[in-house]
Amino acid sequence: MPKAASKRKARIAVVLGGPGSEREISIRSGTLAKRALEELGYEAHSLDYDRHFVDAIRTIAPDAVFNALHGTAGEDGQIQGLLAHLGIPFTGSTIEGSAIAMDKHVTKKLLAAEGLPTPVWDLFDLDGGTLPLLPGSLDLPLVVKPRFEGSSVGVQIVRTHEQWTSAVLGASKTYSEVLAEEYVKGREFACAILGEEALPVVEIIANVDGFYSYNAKYEPGGSTHIAPAAIDDDLTARVQTLGLSAHRLLGLRDYSRVDFIVSEDGRPYILEINTLPGLTPVSLFPDACKAAGITYEALVGRLIDFALSRRSES
Repeated sequence: MPKAASKRKARIAVVLGGPGSEREISIRSGTLAKRALEELGYEAHSLDYDRHFVDAIRTIAPDAVFNALHGTAGEDGQIQGLLAHLGIPFTGSTIEGSAIAMDKHVTKKLLAAEGLPTPVWDLFDLDGGTLPLLPGSLDLPLVVKPRFEGSSVGVQIVRTHEQWTSAVLGASKTYSEVLAEEYVKGREFACAILGEEALPVVEIIANVDGFYSYNAKYEPGGSTHIAPAAIDDDLTARVQTLGLSAHRLLGLRDYSRVDFIVSEDGRPYILEINTLPGLTPVSLFPDACKAAGITYEALVGRLIDFALSRRSES
């Protein structure tokens, strides 16, 4: 049977929504991915990740799942474990890679152990009874971020002890643990990995909040993306090499996005690794693909091809 005919008959479930703080973004990514799959000739179905999910996906009986479930449940290994148990191949990384990348503390420990540059940090337990009202041995300014979150949810830059106290008290209402990370002043970049290839580096210029916050990511005009970044070949190669090294270190597959800050003296530092990058009209990954000559439809097609190629393993 011709490959194109086989594709037209493939049934894909696009999983989106879910219970996390990134639900709205997940719906945007999943809606666009479903449209692209339909344009590519697939039979595509949208499926929310709720208490009816298992019954619904058994009814659909897809050949593969396109996972557009950002954040909680989608990027932390939960849905990966469920789909593996059900024997349904899916886009993106495995249970192990997803769980590790979602844990910022463990990710940074692995990066540091491997000699990959990441800002100095400390982990603070907010359930320990006494809140840390001083940032210990770390010097201000600091970046405070939840241990398990994505899309810069809950991230704050604190420059004074009063801001630190406010940030910790506020975070304790929602999170049990936060990281305090050395603030590195510089330019922000992203390196998208597709398959085993580092795509053109994208520079991020935040137009709100002073850094690439949730608002800067998703509000229209919240940020400006320069793809490819206007940097020299040496820095481009260093960022791409570090991005691919981080992707491989965590055992990721299909795609990821590695976020960087490059200090004023030209040193790149890895901030975090995203296993399910956003696929909305204002997302970085599609911009990197466009700079590499890869259309949105081609990107979605390549990702689902990765999953379909694993059907015999499920």
